[in-house]
Amino acid sequence: MTSSAKRYSIVASDLDGTLLNPNHQLSEFTKVTLKELHQQGYTFVFATGRHHVDVAGIREMTGIPAFMVTSNGARVHTPENKLLVNRNIPANLIQDIIDTLKEEDDIYVNIYQNDAWFIDKYCEELHSLHQESGFMFDLFDACKAPTDGVAKIFFIHRYKNHELLAKYETLLNERFNGLISVAFSTPWCLEVMEAGTSKGIALKVVAESMEKSLQDCIAFGDGMNDVEMLSMAHKGALMGTAHEKVLTALPNIERIGSSSDDAVPHYLREHLLR
Repeated sequence: MTSSAKRYSIVASDLDGTLLNPNHQLSEFTKVTLKELHQQGYTFVFATGRHHVDVAGIREMTGIPAFMVTSNGARVHTPENKLLVNRNIPANLIQDIIDTLKEEDDIYVNIYQNDAWFIDKYCEELHSLHQESGFMFDLFDACKAPTDGVAKIFFIHRYKNHELLAKYETLLNERFNGLISVAFSTPWCLEVMEAGTSKGIALKVVAESMEKSLQDCIAFGDGMNDVEMLSMAHKGALMGTAHEKVLTALPNIERIGSSSDDAVPHYLREHLLR
């Protein structure tokens, strides 16, 4: 542990592309490291675009109490599952947002609503991605979207066409200016939340609930939806595999390697654990 590590008591990490390996699973090395982190008094925060039901399954596998910042900050749960943040996209915007992209055959339309996940057509890759946690989607009619309790709408391109989704990012921001937050979690996954929603703001809520501040936080991430969190925490560390847009947005941030090499737990062992 370095001497500077003593200032941090809260550790926040993104999941996919950061804490999880390329198979979207927690390595045994990561699980052991997180347990040691907890044993030495650190508070851990899962900070992700994933659904809170999904993350609860992942948290259970680690065997530690941890906060959950999910749906990019639209939901925040304590280790005891108390709901600290519950932000929803305004109901009157839901169908209009979906209508903007629903005619694209190669785009999967997804909704996180309360404890459920809906998708407009079956996707084998997404089905496989969530088998470890057991959280799975149901199909819905994109012309008749549910409108209450929607934490997040997200659009995934079947063939990972970032350029097309980037055009829709611009269109959504123009059409719903000031009414929504839009961010990429991966270059081919465009996500929409209520205006003012971000992992960074949610992490601030977590810290303040413990009578601490962002000065007590160190954070890890790799996506555009991590930029606010990495910028707002006292210390941010970016995966070296991050998309060039993230590297451009955070040109001076420390880069630490890849999820395939367990870069986050290695960093924690080197800089925080005794």
